[in-house]
Amino acid sequence: MKAIGYLRVSTAGQVEDGISIEAQEAKVRAWAELNGAEEILVFRDEGISGKRSDNRPGLQEALDSVQTGDALVCYSLSRLSRSTKDTIHLADKLDKIGADLVSLSEKIDTTTAAGKMVFRMLAVLSEFERDQVSERTKTALQYKKTKGEKTGGDVPFGYRL
Repeated sequence: MKAIGYLRVSTAGQVEDGISIEAQEAKVRAWAELNGAEEILVFRDEGISGKRSDNRPGLQEALDSVQTGDALVCYSLSRLSRSTKDTIHLADKLDKIGADLVSLSEKIDTTTAAGKMVFRMLAVLSEFERDQVSERTKTALQYKKTKGEKTGGDVPFGYRL
């Protein structure tokens, strides 16, 4: 079995406040070693949202590397995708190849009916979380705009904030 690790952070803040790329990689490598992986390949996307899967070169390379009997290993489903449709599409693609999907945080096992159900529910919750973050951000920016506060972009040269 070959372990294909996929790592992702979408913002610089996640590197400091969340699970860094290095921490994700350490968890993936530990799982691979404990499960007797003959080879460990690691792919990453840094600074890219999980909203879509088609714009992440690291994920595409990881998927291209997966073969029958391999495992695509991620730290959390939220690192793999923030879209229910994409998450289920990725799982179906792996299933057709004959490969497993492993999400370390959720302890997902897609080889059983119960595992598939839990996986799908968590995919929906991951997308819901992304939508909530988007709503909160829009609301906060609208509020700041009504108060005349800065909502983004650089301050022009020669001006002070």
